Amino acid sequence: MITTDIITHCELQLITVPKQTRTMKFVIVLCCVAVAVLADEKYTSKYDDVNVDEVLENPRLLKGYVDCVMERGKCTSEGKELRDHMKDAIATGCSKCTEAQEKGATKVIDHLIKNEPAIWRELCAKYDPEGKWRKKYEDRARANGIVIPEE
Repeated sequence: MITTDIITHCELQLITVPKQTRTMKFVIVLCCVAVAVLADEKYTSKYDDVNVDEVLENPRLLKGYVDCVMERGKCTSEGKELRDHMKDAIATGCSKCTEAQEKGATKVIDHLIKNEPAIWRELCAKYDPEGKWRKKYEDRARANGIVIPEE
C-alpha cells in the first residue's frame, strides 16, 4: 500500500512538471552519477598487501613477475592484475592507483632503475616505447639520489 502511494505520488509529480524541466533534471542527475563513478575509479585494492620488499629481494620471485608482465611466463593472480593494468598505470602516472599501490610502484621503479637496469629498460621498451613516462620516473629517481647507470 505504501509503495503504491509513493509511486502514485511520483507519477503525479512527473505529470505536473513540464517535459523540458524533467529532461534537464534527468541530464543533471546523469552527469552527477557519471562524475561520481569516474572520480571513484581505482584499481582493486585486493593485492595491496603484497610484500614488495620480499619480491624485490628474491630474484626468483622478481623474475616470475617480470616474465608475467612481459607475457613470456605464467602469472600469479597478483601478476595478472599487475600486467592487466600496467600500461594504463604508466600512461596515467598511476592516477587510478590506491595509496599503497602508488608507494609500491615508486619503490619498484626506483629499485629497478638502481639495481636492475636491464629489466627497467625492457619494461620501458614494452610499456613506454616513446619514453614519455620513463624520463619522469628517472628524473624523480635522480631527485631521490639514485644514480642511473648509463646504457
